[in-house]
Amino acid sequence: MLSHGNILCNCMGAFDLLREFGLGDEVFLCFLPLSHSYEFTCGMVFPVTIGAQIYYAEGVEQLGRNMVEAKPTIMTAVPRLYETMQARILRGVDKQSPLKRWLFHSAERLGRKRYHDARSLGPGERLLDLLCEKLVRSKVRERFGGRLKGMVSGGGPLNPDVGLFFVALGVRLLQGYGQTEAAPVISCNRPFAYRMHTVGPALEGVELRIAEDGEILVRGELVMKGYWNQPEATAAVLRDGWLYTGDIGRLDEQGYLMITDRKKDIVVLSGGDNVSPARVEGFLTLQPEVGQAMVFGDKRPHLVGLIVPDPDWLRDWAAANGKRDDLAELSRDEALRKAVGEAVDRVNREVSGLERIRRFAILPEPFSIENQMMTPSLKVRRHVVRQHYGALIESLYG
Repeated sequence: MLSHGNILCNCMGAFDLLREFGLGDEVFLCFLPLSHSYEFTCGMVFPVTIGAQIYYAEGVEQLGRNMVEAKPTIMTAVPRLYETMQARILRGVDKQSPLKRWLFHSAERLGRKRYHDARSLGPGERLLDLLCEKLVRSKVRERFGGRLKGMVSGGGPLNPDVGLFFVALGVRLLQGYGQTEAAPVISCNRPFAYRMHTVGPALEGVELRIAEDGEILVRGELVMKGYWNQPEATAAVLRDGWLYTGDIGRLDEQGYLMITDRKKDIVVLSGGDNVSPARVEGFLTLQPEVGQAMVFGDKRPHLVGLIVPDPDWLRDWAAANGKRDDLAELSRDEALRKAVGEAVDRVNREVSGLERIRRFAILPEPFSIENQMMTPSLKVRRHVVRQHYGALIESLYG
């Protein structure tokens, strides 16, 4: 149960945050359904409070065109959308001439270096950075409509590498954190003081505390009144005025919040070791071959994975190998399995021994809202996937 006071508290916090951009005649481009609390508050109620224009995207496939049409100044979306954008940009770059590819990757490399320490750029690098600003970053910004002040990521964990990719290319991306029970935004990086590995400091009017077991606790006007007709569930998360989020994290010396795990999503291997599946899945979905991934291993000796190839990569791979672009058919193809296996091997070299994927299967269809394996905010429903592919998961341990 969210009150008007809960939502207005969020709007006041958002205003305090975003006025650092210099709010004026703002244009928002909305992507998520308004039934989602993130979009409802940040994409509809908040823009109304500042007299902004609101455009509604036609869908994922039309989003690029809609950005050019609407020319948004502020955009809020979920991590999966930014991951998809990154993958499409990189695929487009791969098709360019060697000189254009070199300029693009130089812009990204120098942008990342400047993010970590602007003083680290030498004289030659500063000149090249100015050239990249004109020839690369300005064109990237045009693809986002040309007026974008910043994008906000919420609704799930954003891989810091994805966020840094956009920042390095001149598109500011701020990661935030929240829950429906908090109306929903709890914290967010500031426009000119962001730390990509964090979800920022608490919004104005929000108090954060870390419990002894590492759980993040929240207090303030933004906290819900309770779950409708569920007193026991309400009592489990609302105690002494604090919302027990179920997320694990810590605060750095500047008060920036870092989310480290989700209590319910931790995989406990049979040896007693704890592993975060979201971390491994994040590494997997950064690979060009991988569109979606789910990792399992609770009460098992090691991790296994279910993988959906990236559709654009799969189309190109099928054409190059003289095969029909049909995921259901190709999911059993040994050549495809070998190609995707190379991506898994790359990830295994990056993670710890406990986090390595020992075996994997390629799924015949992607996770989607239509097959109920994905939420409207593009988060995979782990329990639904486990139920649907239970026998396949078991076979990976056979």
